[in-house]
Amino acid sequence: MLLSLLWLALPAAGQYAGSQVCRRCHAAEFAGHAGTGHARSLSKAAEHRLAASFPAALAGEWAFGAGAQAVTFVSQLDEDAYLEHGLSWYAAAKSMALTPGHRTPAGERYRTFDPGAAILRCFQCHSTGPVRLAAGFKVEPSESGVQCEACHGPGADHARSLQPIRNPKRLPAAELNQLCGGCHRKPAAAGDDTDWTNPWNTRHQPPYLARSACFQRSRGALSCLTCHPPHAPIARNAAVYDRTCSGCHATPRHRTPVAGRSCVGCHMPAVEPGPHLRFANHWIGVYTGGRPLQPSARR
Repeated sequence: MLLSLLWLALPAAGQYAGSQVCRRCHAAEFAGHAGTGHARSLSKAAEHRLAASFPAALAGEWAFGAGAQAVTFVSQLDEDAYLEHGLSWYAAAKSMALTPGHRTPAGERYRTFDPGAAILRCFQCHSTGPVRLAAGFKVEPSESGVQCEACHGPGADHARSLQPIRNPKRLPAAELNQLCGGCHRKPAAAGDDTDWTNPWNTRHQPPYLARSACFQRSRGALSCLTCHPPHAPIARNAAVYDRTCSGCHATPRHRTPVAGRSCVGCHMPAVEPGPHLRFANHWIGVYTGGRPLQPSARR
């Protein structure tokens, strides 16, 4: 079945133009996007911008992650299997430590032809266009990194004759959340058994954003793109997000003093699911008692 799906995907490769073609008409967007974590989310380990920081004996064939927080390595073992290395490189520590979810440095073996296609899905979300199997059943992405067509869809027809192409900013907020959730995990469906007390789940932003009152009451005004311009690196300054909050909450009422504190610092608290990692909780709410996972009240 997996081979059949890959075979069916091959014709779609011709529908993708590649980001260098997009660059001809959208130079500013291309230049801005090139500096984002999305654009650098997958590369050969030896070509990664942080390659000099990786211990050569521990780095693998492929590097997953731009390195803002971590880089995880993946290598082909043989025609039947890939290995997710048990040690990842962490920016906070500037050193190697256990990969999230791993108990030993031995790593996790994935069958190339596993029915769940787990390793292929990893490559698919960290690249653009169809993923194919080359000689020796080596996984070969069409284009490394999350590039233009990952969000805008195949662009060959658009490049040739200016046929309409998807523009994510025109999507309703709920649809955009679903689009981003294709890789960042989609919002929980009714009856879903997501463990909202598991800190590791906070790394999946769409499900948490969808549960926040700000999202639900904004009538589509609040979406991923409200805070994260797609063609620019993610902002690391809380003041940038606070200005966005003030667009809807010009005169917020507080029961306790908040001088010197940021909106997102309180209402989107940082969660540390493991050593060297921090994720902003996108379930926007009122948090009390030092509990950063579920808000105590919705406002």
